[in-house]
Amino acid sequence: MVWRDQVVDFVKEIVKEPSVLVGNSLGGFTALVSAAALQELVSGVVLLNSAGQFGDGNKQSESSKETPLAKFVLKPLKEAFQRVVLGFLFWQAKQPARIVSVLKSVYVNSSNVDDYLVESITRPAADPNAGEVYYRLMTRFMTNQSKYTLDAVLSELSCPLLLLWGDLDPWVGPAKANRIKEFYPKTTLVNLQAGHCPHDEIPELVNKALLDWLSTLYPEEASLQTV
Repeated sequence: MVWRDQVVDFVKEIVKEPSVLVGNSLGGFTALVSAAALQELVSGVVLLNSAGQFGDGNKQSESSKETPLAKFVLKPLKEAFQRVVLGFLFWQAKQPARIVSVLKSVYVNSSNVDDYLVESITRPAADPNAGEVYYRLMTRFMTNQSKYTLDAVLSELSCPLLLLWGDLDPWVGPAKANRIKEFYPKTTLVNLQAGHCPHDEIPELVNKALLDWLSTLYPEEASLQTV
């Protein structure tokens, strides 16, 4: 996982001391898997409406040996089909009108969906290599989603966990936050009246909740600043 490896290397080589990792959506899951890999170099994790799914306990892992037919015929056909489908989905997803529509569906207050926010998404999507990056990201995600489940990663975690959760998120609602809290005992849950990006919609409330929680990790600090 490229993003996990980048975060791990950054903490080990640049920060070089226990840190708190914070992430939203896919960034939240990246923070979580990074913390599991870093162990003692992470003193806490904060998730804001994180991506990731719990595993299916009834699903048996597939350990059968790959046949020549599957390796040399079916697999290339599947990859070619995925490239065509994902290429079309990326082209569709990067259209400004589509981006605005999606953002308005996950922001409770649509006034937050301004030109600056839309441009911050359309600009990188216009890069000539963006389509290839999207393809690789999605194929790796589909390949690894059964391996990197929330329950598997949380089982490797040992530090305190804070959930700052927008309960009005149509993608990952409060049910997921409640399940994480039930699974991982070191969890603190703060429910917020916001959508998928509470830090953007209600930054003052998110910042206060974050600082309150950080003060329990570092009680010796008289004041804390976030960067």
